[in-house]
Parts: sequence; C-alpha cells; structure tokens
Amino acid sequence: MPRRWPLDLKPGAHTERLATTAVGVPDPARKEIAEIVGAERVSSDDDVLVDSARDWWPLSGVWAAQGRVVHRPAAVVTPTTTEEVAGVLSVASHHGIPVTPAAGRSGVGGGAVPVCGGIVLDCTGLDRTGLDTAIDVDETSMLVTTGPGVFGDVFEAALREKGYTLGHWPQSIDISTVGGWLACRGAGQFSTRYGKIEDMVAGLEVVLASGRTLRTGGAPRAAVGPDLNQVFVGSEGAFGVITEATLRIHPAPKTEQREAWTLPSFEDGLDACRRILRRGATPAVLRLYDSHESRQTYDVDGCVLLALDEGDAAIVSASMAIAAEECDRTDGAAGADPALVEQWLGHRNDVSALGAAIEAGVVVDTVEVSGNWSDLPRIYSDVLAAVGGVEGTVVVSAHCSHSYTDGGCLYFTFAGMVGDDPDDKDHYYVAAFNGAVEAARGAGAAISHHHGVGINRAPFVRDALGPDAFDVLVGLKNTLDPAGILNPGALGLPSPFLPDGWTWS
Repeated sequence: MPRRWPLDLKPGAHTERLATTAVGVPDPARKEIAEIVGAERVSSDDDVLVDSARDWWPLSGVWAAQGRVVHRPAAVVTPTTTEEVAGVLSVASHHGIPVTPAAGRSGVGGGAVPVCGGIVLDCTGLDRTGLDTAIDVDETSMLVTTGPGVFGDVFEAALREKGYTLGHWPQSIDISTVGGWLACRGAGQFSTRYGKIEDMVAGLEVVLASGRTLRTGGAPRAAVGPDLNQVFVGSEGAFGVITEATLRIHPAPKTEQREAWTLPSFEDGLDACRRILRRGATPAVLRLYDSHESRQTYDVDGCVLLALDEGDAAIVSASMAIAAEECDRTDGAAGADPALVEQWLGHRNDVSALGAAIEAGVVVDTVEVSGNWSDLPRIYSDVLAAVGGVEGTVVVSAHCSHSYTDGGCLYFTFAGMVGDDPDDKDHYYVAAFNGAVEAARGAGAAISHHHGVGINRAPFVRDALGPDAFDVLVGLKNTLDPAGILNPGALGLPSPFLPDGWTWS
C-alpha cells in the first residue's frame, strides 16, 4: 500500500467522514477469498483498514488532522496473480460485495476510497516480483510488459538498467504505480515530448467483475473496431481491474538541454507556448508560471517559462532553437538563468508543503484542467476570479504545466483560512474547489487533465460529458459490471450501493 503520507492521522479512535452504507464481507465469502489468495493476505486489522480508508486527497488530510478517515473497508485483500484477482471478483459479484481497486493510492480526488466499505483490492501485490524481473522488454518493438502494482521509481529504474525510459514522470512517481497511472489517465511532467499514459499504452490484460479475463490491444494502429484499451484507461476501476500492461518505451535520452525566459504576462507566455507547438517543436518540459508563482517559487518578476528537452541531439537542438526563437519574438520577453530549470527539477517531487499547510490550519488543494489555446486565457482569469471571490481565500494562482498542439493544462493552487471548525473548512473547500471547476467548465475547459475524477469531481461528470454521452458510460458499466460491485461512486456512475445523485459533500 502507499509508501508514505503527507500527514499522519491524529492519534486515537478514527471516525468516518462519509455517512454511506458500510457493506461487510460475510464469513462464507471471506473464507472463499482466503482459500483463493491465502488467509495471510486477507486483513481486517484496524490499522490496515484505517490506512486503506483514504488516499492523497488534500481534504482527507484535513480530516486526518481531526481524527477522521474517509471510509473504512471491511477487509483488505492482496492478490498476486491474475487468477487470484479473477477469483476474488467472482466471489464478490456472487455475494454482492463492493470492491475498490487500489495500489499506491496517491490519487488526489478520493478515487481509491472505499465509500461503501466492502473490499479494498490491494493491487500492489501485482508487481511481478515472483518472476525473474518486474518488466519484460521487447527491444525490437520498443515495448515493455509489467504488472500494475509496480511503483513508478522501481519501474523506471528497471527500464534504465536496460537503456530505456517510459518518459512518464508524474510528481508522484515514487508513490504511484503503473496501474494507478492507467486508471486515472495520468500525465507525467515530460508529456509534451512523450505524451500522457493513454498515448503510451499498447495493450492490457483486464479482469471483469464476473471474473472473466480479457486482453486488449496488441498491434500498432489496429483498425479492428474501437480501441478497447481506452475503455479501461481512465475508468478508475469501475469497468475492470487491470492486471497487466504493455507500454511503449523509448531509448534512454543521451542529450539534454535547458533554457528559461521571463514573459511580461501569463497571456504572453501562453501565446509563446502555442507558437512553439504550432511549429512542431515538442520540448519535453514547457512550464509557464503566472506572476504570483514566479515570485513565490523563483523570486523572479514577470512570468517564468521553463523549457527542457531530452533525446536525440539533432531533435533536441531543433526543438530548443524553435522555443528560443518564439520567446525572443515576444515583446518584453527576456532570457532567464537556466539554473531555474535545475531548481524546479530538484524540488518537483517534494510535496512536504502540503502536510505543513494542513498542520497550520490551511485548507489547500489544486485544480488542474485542460483547454484549447483559444480558451486558456479566459479559463485562467475566470478561475482566479471565482476562487479569489470565495471568503477565506488567501491565495489562488496557476501555471501551465503541460502543452500540446491544440492546448494545454492549467494547474491552479488555492489556499484558504477559515478557522478551526471542521464544518467551516469543508464549506470553504466545496466553495473554492467547485467554484474553480464550474468557472473552468464555463470557459470551455475539461474538468480534469491528469488527476482523474475520483469522488471529488464525480458530480460534474454528467454535465461535463453531456447526458447522452454519460449514458454511454452507464451502459458500459451495466454491461461490464452488472452487479455494480466495482468502485462505487467512481466517475459519478449510478450504484446499487449509493442513493441516486450521491455526492461526498
């Protein structure tokens, strides 16, 4: 399960924040599951259940400081093979027990929280440690096959030993798993060069709720109907449990180049990024900070733009030359110390500030959304206005964390102080987070770029997709999981374990 938490639970008894149905695991089902995975890998120890009752959702950290967890499961089951996963799901379907697949649980939206109790399926056991290696590399085809439970740093280190990289560098790489990346449709910080995880997946092995096992993908650019990989990538465990993944890899980079600039405004910086991508340059990193974050993080006036590229020397040189040309042609732009890139690299995985802020009584979170270049300036201004107008907000700021040919990701951070009353903290959080999402949607944004949905964004999914498109997801859920056991509450889908229209707040 997770390697570390940003904030420890307050000592003592732990109450549950969610007033939802707590489904148990009846003794006959528990016995069947123990026979499948081994009794030692079926836990009802209270410390294990409490640990499994939360993920890295920042609000759950606020609750932890109050001695509350989100919701306990009745049992934590740790399978180590596809066959064991199939057996557990078959038993759960037969007995009507909800199952929440989880691995590193580094998600920040409550997506791995067992909102109805039941079973937490700990997929960190699916790390291929019983094999000769955690990864199987096809060097000719540039593919790697691995289990969903392997942690990101272990996975990337194993690839580097063979001279390859996936190019997927989420901030959570040390505490997240391959399966989590796929389940949440995650992005790494080098996504402009390598793409997001949905671009990297070539094939999957998936166990359905009934215990049936299927394989998707397997050939490049196949035209055999819709791409079934994408049914499960981003499905957050609601449609099936990923038990194996085949991913596209790259030679480990031999060349790297770094540059930095300051732009007079955030809008100027967005336009520079747009022009760089328009010309076909794809530097691995293209990060633009607004004036507040530039001062706070880099002690620089203006808006800092960081660029880093890696790979073949000829490609890197051309990509960075285009970036420099487009920045230089922006009125008021100036070169900055490339050491700013090193400063970012040295702290990009440090999340210690989250725990410190919560311990200080601050309510804090991030909201990342994506939009087209034509919409990003308005998305930026509307979200800042919406969150800034919530009583108690101390700061709201943003950076453009990922850039693509058609648009990018704006990554907002907000913080508020509203006293010590738990209800006041919850009310502020809902007003700020929901206000940000609603303002972003109103300006044309998608409600998530790489953090997935979880239970936090679930109430927005139907309107974000449109009722008819949402009904397609409902149809998929009913077909793939007719008993509705997989991750109740995920994607905002109806569940037999939850009342219609249920939301965590």
